[in-house]
Amino acid sequence: MILEEILRGETERVEFKESLPREAVKYVKTVVAFANCQGGQLVIGVADGTREVVGLDDTAVFATMDTIASAVSDCCTPQIVPDLSVQTVQGKSVVVATVSPGANRPYYLKSKGKEQGTYIRVGATTRLADPDKLKELELEGARISWDELPRIGYPVSESAVKKLCRAIDGYRQELQRGRAPKLPKVSREQLLNWNVLRDSPDGLQATNAFALLTGDSVPFARTQCAVFAGTTRGTFLDKRDYCGPLFEQVEESVAFVLRNIRLEAQVEGLIRREQYELPPEAIREILINAQCHRNFLEPSCVQVALYADRLEVTSPGGMFFGLTLEEALQGRSKQRNRAIAVVFSQMGLIEGWGTGLQKVQDQAKEYGLPAPQFLEMPSAFRVNLYRKPIAQTNLPKPAVEPELAQSCGLDGGMIVREDSSGNRYVAAKETNADTPPGPFLSATERGLLRLIKARPEITIDQMASQTGLSRSGVQYALEKLKGKGCLRRLGAQKNGQWLVTAPAVS
Repeated sequence: MILEEILRGETERVEFKESLPREAVKYVKTVVAFANCQGGQLVIGVADGTREVVGLDDTAVFATMDTIASAVSDCCTPQIVPDLSVQTVQGKSVVVATVSPGANRPYYLKSKGKEQGTYIRVGATTRLADPDKLKELELEGARISWDELPRIGYPVSESAVKKLCRAIDGYRQELQRGRAPKLPKVSREQLLNWNVLRDSPDGLQATNAFALLTGDSVPFARTQCAVFAGTTRGTFLDKRDYCGPLFEQVEESVAFVLRNIRLEAQVEGLIRREQYELPPEAIREILINAQCHRNFLEPSCVQVALYADRLEVTSPGGMFFGLTLEEALQGRSKQRNRAIAVVFSQMGLIEGWGTGLQKVQDQAKEYGLPAPQFLEMPSAFRVNLYRKPIAQTNLPKPAVEPELAQSCGLDGGMIVREDSSGNRYVAAKETNADTPPGPFLSATERGLLRLIKARPEITIDQMASQTGLSRSGVQYALEKLKGKGCLRRLGAQKNGQWLVTAPAVS
């Protein structure tokens, strides 16, 4: 195993030293960084530049191990106990100090103090932790989930509590369709039990989770979506920023991706079948995970970038401490945001079994796509879901029928785009043409109003099919439109119709 590591060179979990430095801080800070991150191995006896195994004299091996053990014990706090061993590589002896991910973070050098002595690994380098990373390490060490902390000054109104409960109920009703017994309606008691709200002497107190699920006051808790020409971040073809409750951002960003990818047509005998070029469930899984497991202390947003060859989703924050990518792909799960995870689980958005990444792989395989790429970055996690080349796809069709699209203001439902190889394809396009002034609405809400205006008798299932949203996502958006005075329901549930009562603007 150690030979394989050496051949790969230095990484975030491996560092080489040709010999043991005289100044202990030069290698002890790397031990600290390993303990603060995903663990790692310090290998003494290998040149870091050339990967040449120079080895150690047999007389120096045990002295080197004793020196490392003493230096780590004397210099680090909390205590770190590396596993020291001697391995023979290419006939030469090397000392390997294996450091496990620490449970009592942050670890730091006693002589420098916590602020100036806490180190982390960034790629193959050891760096001083910045204040945001230090805060995250402190929360991890205290077993505290950031989203469960009180959100000082954030108001908790009765209407906001009821609105969130209704939203969760909408998702749960879809989850429970056809099942018995039915789940009881969500109330403030459940929100308290899930640590979304807290009791205080002054009444209900918001947590960060409540703020994330009801508003847009948390810095960088947004989703940036863009379509780029070609395969790099150059020319924008379309872009949107979504804010507000996290589950709304998921619905908005899923709809954005589906609007901007091809809808393929396959004819099987007399039956014409249509499917998106990328599996919608995989898209949804990636975007849910990006929101649920992101680090909200990182000063960056979830980014959804669609290129000619791939969908790229980047979530702030690397793997949660003690969890490796290999373990995540095998189904191991750890929750960075416990309250958000509980609510998403109640809404049926996640299962809590760590199967998300495997589902994405399986669905890509079913679609005949290249294997997805999962990338651990210094302060982010990225998923690349690859598209088929244009030549391998069937003739695309707009996501909305032309007649309906025209009446909905979608400019015929089509826009011709061109990839980096000059291939042309058809994608759905959303515009605001001929839309008179009115209340502020999201892109999803505007799109639903256009569909309803064109077909007042349209059903929720038909709206879900046309927009790419889940049924509960459509229901939630409809409730918002009713609350804003833009929509009314006339007649019975089955045979009634919708009435648009106010225009919408972007």
